[in-house]
Amino acid sequence: MDFDTRVKVAIYTATAESGRVPALADVAHRVQASPEAVTEAFARLRASRLLWLEPDGITIRIAPPFSAVPTQHLVSVAGIDYFATCAWDALGIVAALRQTGVVHSRCEQSLEPLELDVPLKGPDPSPWLFHCLVPAAKWWDDLVFT
Repeated sequence: MDFDTRVKVAIYTATAESGRVPALADVAHRVQASPEAVTEAFARLRASRLLWLEPDGITIRIAPPFSAVPTQHLVSVAGIDYFATCAWDALGIVAALRQTGVVHSRCEQSLEPLELDVPLKGPDPSPWLFHCLVPAAKWWDDLVFT
């Protein structure tokens, strides 16, 4: 496995285990590499659209579908809570972890709380709508806004 893949796997493993996206030092420890080497891998993973970094270039903001910062999309899986970047990514967390889960979110129009059970086969039909202001082709232009 190449170095960038090892870094990516370390990020996702740490996130799956704890519900929190790891810091640079934790990733460096997990892959037994220098922080400088991991920072370079972060940049390559960002260029490949596999990470979204804060402006400092060393802090992970988003490891899709996981958000490193609290959002209104909280996903509970096997007793661990995860933040999703958006409603779509909330379903992605459950799928990525290959377990059942519950998505706790809200309607952005009414601010009404929403809760969705997500079994292994996916959620049951729902009248909820998923709306994006930004076309998918433009999401990575500013993933935080999207």
